Parts: sequence; structure tokens; C-alpha cells
Amino acid sequence: MRANARLGLRIAALLLALLAGLALHGAWRLFGRPSPWPRRFLGTVGRIVGARSRIVGTPLRRDVLFLANHLSWIDILLVAGATGSAFVAKAELARVPLIGWLCRLNATLFVERGDRLGVAAQIARLRTAIAQGRPVTIFPEGTTGDGVTLLPFKAALLGVVDPPPPGVRVQPIRIDYGDATRDLAWVGDEPGLAHALRVLRRPGRFTATLTFAEPFVPEGGRKAVAAEARARIEAVAG
Repeated sequence: MRANARLGLRIAALLLALLAGLALHGAWRLFGRPSPWPRRFLGTVGRIVGARSRIVGTPLRRDVLFLANHLSWIDILLVAGATGSAFVAKAELARVPLIGWLCRLNATLFVERGDRLGVAAQIARLRTAIAQGRPVTIFPEGTTGDGVTLLPFKAALLGVVDPPPPGVRVQPIRIDYGDATRDLAWVGDEPGLAHALRVLRRPGRFTATLTFAEPFVPEGGRKAVAAEARARIEAVAG
């Protein structure tokens, strides 16, 4: 009973935040100003589901490709709130009610896993976004993990920095949910909606630590970039 009540309260809070965010976003767009509200709204959603962000290190603000480990759809809320980044995410997330729409609001690029023929087009879209100066985040594990094991990095989409656009750097991010990791990690074949509801029913708050490692110039090709980013995430895990 308490879990369902908590679910109802959080959904109500999400709807209120959504209405306020849409109104403010529309007002900014009406006057031709860059809108900060998608980023702020996603950060607010993170707080509604119980996350309290702890930022370690200094995130770059532009001309950056973030590479992060991946635990849950909550990752997108937290990284967006901290950096204003756009994302590359698996297409399954686009079909999760509300979450998929929120991600589109923040210019998420959804990719089909295993769609080798579409990689070139996806890379072209990524290069366009980065060339405009906006931060972009990729989860190079290609799927969500258990929060303990850092999976191998897939280098396919890192063709966006091979060769790198002028002035662009790569900054690795380590995402850690601490004691709440096993409750929140999206592992296996759990449907997206079921996972979202499970998170919304979860009691209490949790600390989500985002550690921004030192950025580096992407050199040596996409496999070298993947290896360097993975090594830097492992180095800050301890």
C-alpha cells in the first residue's frame, strides 16, 4: 500500500514539474532565447525519483564528448542535470512511457543495437551536434550493467572522434549509486516500464555520485579512445 501511494505521489510531482517545465520552456523559445529548462527539468525528475547528485571533478561545458558507465535510465536525468548534455541511448528507452518523451525533449539520439548499416548516419548526426558546441554523452558499454562490473566498451560510435572535430575533448564519467545500486541497476530482460515503476515505488533517497575524470584529446583512433576512457573510469572507481 505504501509503495503504491509513493508511486502516486511521485507521478503527481512529475506531472506538475512537466507542466511547469513546458510553460517555461515555451516562454524561452517564444522570445528566441536558448532554453535551460529541458536540462533543469530532467534534473528535477532525478530528484523526484529520490536521487541526490554529488559531483566530483569539473565537467566541461562545451566541445566535449562524455563517455560514462551505464546503470539505469536515471543516468540520463543526472548527467543532463549536471551538464546539459544530449545523449546517445538505446532505442528501447524511446519506448518507455514518459521517459522516452523526456529524452527526446533533450535531443537524445536513439540507436538500434546491432544496426551496423546505420552507424555511419548516427555518427554524422553526432558530429553535427558536437560541431555546434553542445556536450554529447555516449554510454559505450552499449547496455546497462550491474554497477559493479565495468563492461567492455564498444568503439563503433566513437568514430565521431576519429578524426576528432577541432577543439573537442573526451571526458569520462563514473556513475555510482552506492548502496542503492542493486535496487536501481537495470539488468537483464526487465521491461522498461516495469523498471521505471519499480524505481518510482522505491522508498527513500539515494546519493548518486558523478565523478568527472580528467578530459583528454581523442587521439589514436576509436579503439584507443575507448581504452583510454575505460581506464580513466576504472581509475576513479576506487
